[in-house]
Amino acid sequence: MKPLYLASGSPRRRELLTQIGVPFTVTSAPIDETPLPAESAVAYVERLAKAKAEAGLAQLDGPAVVLGADTAVVLDGRILGKPENREDALAMLADLANREHQVLTAVALSDGQCSLSVCVTSTVRFRAITAEEAARYWASGEPADKAGGYAIQGLGAVFVTGLQGSYSAVVGLPLSETAELLAQFGIACWQVPALSPEVTKQQ
Repeated sequence: MKPLYLASGSPRRRELLTQIGVPFTVTSAPIDETPLPAESAVAYVERLAKAKAEAGLAQLDGPAVVLGADTAVVLDGRILGKPENREDALAMLADLANREHQVLTAVALSDGQCSLSVCVTSTVRFRAITAEEAARYWASGEPADKAGGYAIQGLGAVFVTGLQGSYSAVVGLPLSETAELLAQFGIACWQVPALSPEVTKQQ
């Protein structure tokens, strides 16, 4: 079985892979994440997930399987990235409040010979958010590095009144679909030693 590498700096994706008992090593995958002109949200997350997997693979010597993933929050077809500043974050929360939006997460795996990917779409509904709540949430520091300016697994959970789809995908990695992809590369879930692994980082 080829070793698995996670081409992501996201602690949430590390936690999710560990949750299903899959051993892995973190590797770097520096890529340009700028959307292309007229690029759809689905095409965007799929392109980035594949690019991360390929970039991670390029850093390695020897047999390996690399997992890349990307998540985008989408409102009315518009991709909401990480907020640029406080004003941007507050504007995002105001737009998301009392409405439904989509969260798209693409996962790609590659071993150099075979590349497989999947994109999962979930729908999240927010309750109304007051200006004071939005300001307090920004002050917590949580929204600053989160797509869409919130974290469903963190303090931002209080805004969520409904979810259709995959909770783990909204967090950053759709576990059911990821497990299916891993199985096609001969990588099993529930590997007992991996349930509490010491994850190392590839230099």
